[in-house]
Amino acid sequence: MAETRSIFQEVQGAKRPAATPGGVSRDTGRARALVRAWLITLFALVVLMVAVGGLTRLTDSGLSITEWAPLSGAVPPLNAQDWQAEFDAYRQIPQYQLMNRGMSLEEFKVIYWWEWGHRQLGRVIGLVWALGFFGLLLSRNIPTGWTGRLLVLGGLGGLQGAIGWWMVHSGLQEGMISVASYRLATHLGLAFLILGLIAWFVMKLSREEAQLMVARRDADARLKGMSTGLLHLSFVQILIGALVAGIDAGRNYTDWPLMAGGLTPPGMWALEPVWRNLFENDGTVQFIHRLVGYVILGLAIGVWFAARRTARVATRRAFDWVLVAIFAQMVLGIVTVMHSSPWYIAIWHQLGAVAVLTLVLRARFLSMYPLAQSVKGARA
Repeated sequence: MAETRSIFQEVQGAKRPAATPGGVSRDTGRARALVRAWLITLFALVVLMVAVGGLTRLTDSGLSITEWAPLSGAVPPLNAQDWQAEFDAYRQIPQYQLMNRGMSLEEFKVIYWWEWGHRQLGRVIGLVWALGFFGLLLSRNIPTGWTGRLLVLGGLGGLQGAIGWWMVHSGLQEGMISVASYRLATHLGLAFLILGLIAWFVMKLSREEAQLMVARRDADARLKGMSTGLLHLSFVQILIGALVAGIDAGRNYTDWPLMAGGLTPPGMWALEPVWRNLFENDGTVQFIHRLVGYVILGLAIGVWFAARRTARVATRRAFDWVLVAIFAQMVLGIVTVMHSSPWYIAIWHQLGAVAVLTLVLRARFLSMYPLAQSVKGARA
């Protein structure tokens, strides 16, 4: 007959599982800090890449290297014979024949170094990613669940290199003096996608997983939705800005708020078929870029007013900075076009897009994961 036991008596031989110190947050600390520092380095390098790429486009240097050599291309011309060979290859393409005929070897070297530096920086970014990823992987310093995300960044970086050559190749075709604008937009858009992912990962790694899980309970769904819309529209505007750069649309129609004295530019739908005007008509593309800028500013003001209702001080301040950045970017865009887009102003407008995207992402992040706050105010 089985022995009668008290309901308070432990079952013989049963063992309680040992508590795991830290539980959900066991992978925080050193590993998260190392990955975050590595990602911040990558972010800075990609921003530099965007700036160098922008200057390469503004100086019409992107077609100076006429082949894609991922490994051997890292070595620049080392003697007069090598330089002459590069120059001879450049003189075979339409850009030289239609736009730069008569260019000297010394003038060619200037645009060559811009493009070589652009490609070399891409190689450096790839190397920093590879060394960081495999170093963190081998030392077991990648937090749980992050290996796949970091691999995606590397994959996107490799894809960006291939798209870069796909873009350059379009400019080597008959009748072309620059790269195809839609391919330029694809190249720049992917760069901003990579930047956005890195920024988002850095923000998520700035707090422990347990803290994020708790913070998510207080998420502001309305602000999250509005900031998501603002993020998407800002990204579309970046793509339109690339189309503007691709056809030099920012160097025409330098009056504001009118265009050539009218509300819309002349010949806005002159090209056939009509859809070509959206990509190839400089007046149409610049008009759309201006119009979307006005819409973004209006939406940013609406989101800012909505953010006034939240009790989270840090979230409100984040949306303050979003509105400041978007207004400043719009003013800078107007100044750029009124001066016919000189490189020393246009490049700041391009970097302003980086600031806007990052600040919108930060505001969205704080809408989803608000900081803990005392009665006296938000935590620093």
